[in-house]
Amino acid sequence: MRAIVINGCCSADQLQVSDIPVPQVKPGWVLVKIHAAGMNHSEAILRTMEADNDYINTPIVPGIECVGEIADASDSRYTVGDRVIALMGGMGRSFNGSYAEYALLPTKNVFKVDTRLDWLQLAAVPETYFTAYGSLSECLLLQDGDVLLVRGATSTVGQAAIQLGKAMGATVIAAARRESSFEGLMAIGADHCVLDDGCISDQTLPVRPNKLLELIGPRTLRDSLLTVSRPGYVCDTGVLGNVFTIPQFDPIKYIPNGVFLTGFFSNFPTQTVIDRLFELIERNAITPLYKHVFSLNEIVEAHTLLEKGGAGGKIILKIL
Repeated sequence: MRAIVINGCCSADQLQVSDIPVPQVKPGWVLVKIHAAGMNHSEAILRTMEADNDYINTPIVPGIECVGEIADASDSRYTVGDRVIALMGGMGRSFNGSYAEYALLPTKNVFKVDTRLDWLQLAAVPETYFTAYGSLSECLLLQDGDVLLVRGATSTVGQAAIQLGKAMGATVIAAARRESSFEGLMAIGADHCVLDDGCISDQTLPVRPNKLLELIGPRTLRDSLLTVSRPGYVCDTGVLGNVFTIPQFDPIKYIPNGVFLTGFFSNFPTQTVIDRLFELIERNAITPLYKHVFSLNEIVEAHTLLEKGGAGGKIILKIL
């Protein structure tokens, strides 16, 4: 089969299509014929910074998510031809991932889906929309009538959160660094847009949020905690600000009274949550968003864009 394989850290222009054996099925794992795979910044980090570390099982096929159909069900509950998505659980790091025509994946990270979406639309969903939905439902406990502020709204997860938050009945405020982004954010469901100058808590907002999805991370977290009403909820999900920790964190002084801070970790999807996500997508006729589509033969161009950023939306790797 055709696949992208890395043996260690390398530049984007060193990537190439290789011919490797189709994986052999084993108990507890299923063989998935991949139609498309969403690309993620973590895969650029793997290639540029992490692949030389002992905890990465090189040589490795990158890719932490995919969509496709069951090619060999092994001893699982699935049948050949079932339409599935797969994500996380070590894909592309501990074992071969989705930059290939087939992937051997543990059943616990493979989920059957019933959807109207085509393969490219479906490929935009797994990691991005699961992360957004988990943040909103499990961490922010978003309900009809809430006011949600999405910080980092132009990111892939931010855009998904706007769509899902609106479908869940919230008034949605999108925060972005450029006013030129506002029109596009309003078009996908934002009720209001605000300029993120790093100090949203000092601004007079159209309406004050009681729920806030923080995708910039520790760089703006304190300001986000000061932005929400009391009681208020802040979910720290992303690190777009490239600051990963808070030095000498003192939760008593850092977190304002009456504000609840939580975080979402996307490594443990379940069929129940995936079913709820797709029910929401189907019931509200949500069209998952993606911006660019590349083939395996265009992996250099795809990873160059992924590494540089500024894609403006999800990048999809089309396999079949």
